[in-house]
Amino acid sequence: MTTTPTDISAPTTPTSRTGLTLAAGVFTGVLALYIALVALGNITDFGTNQQYVRHVLAMDTTFKDDHLMWRAITSTALQDTAYVAIIAWETAAAALLVWGTWLWARRDNVRARRFSTYGLLMLILLFGAGFIAIGGEWFAMWQSKTWNGVDAATRVFLLSGVALIINHLPARAER
Repeated sequence: MTTTPTDISAPTTPTSRTGLTLAAGVFTGVLALYIALVALGNITDFGTNQQYVRHVLAMDTTFKDDHLMWRAITSTALQDTAYVAIIAWETAAAALLVWGTWLWARRDNVRARRFSTYGLLMLILLFGAGFIAIGGEWFAMWQSKTWNGVDAATRVFLLSGVALIINHLPARAER
């Protein structure tokens, strides 16, 4: 017996749902929900994390080592500008990840992977470069008992990295 292109046992479309594409969509959706809630919280309760950013940049709860304190940013205008930029970045990442989740649900895998990748890379940059490297090391956030967000940033950074890997694993159609 020969098979034809209409054989029902053969995959008929490259966008069929597999466990891997479902996992990619779920991971993207979870991170979309997370960062959307973070952005919403920062917008609706502006003052709480504004204080966090101000204290980290001012380095006022670190060990106050003279060799490091020259890095401190004490201008509230610059601190608030950085905070607004963080919120804008979070909001843009949330929009990309929500759109990516929608595309995964619609089985538009090529575009879903693209938009999810953009949003996930934005999270990796924000939490890895922004909070872990710049906040944690440059502004010595790790020294603060009160305003230390390195552990929380590391969790989001790692989860985003796992999601990015899952998004880019080669998918095979299930039979």
